[in-house]
Amino acid sequence: MDTSLLLGVAREALLLMVLASLPPIGASLVVGFLMSLVQATTQLQESTLSVVPKLCAAVLALVIAGPWIGAQLTRFTTQLMLTIPSVAS
Repeated sequence: MDTSLLLGVAREALLLMVLASLPPIGASLVVGFLMSLVQATTQLQESTLSVVPKLCAAVLALVIAGPWIGAQLTRFTTQLMLTIPSVAS
């Protein structure tokens, strides 16, 4: 069992997790910042004014980036399945 191989797979899995979560988190961050600016300038303190647009932005980002995320997850899973026999020996 090669420790460097396992660490490489774990590192790639963590990197893929970060990259796959970046589109919805980034969209929520940008929309949340813009909605905070709007609420600060208009002095509206309604919590749903920030939650609903952030949720919609995250869903839209997932719809747009979904094929790319799916392709990356498929690539990683295929690579992982091909690597399993070399880890077992």
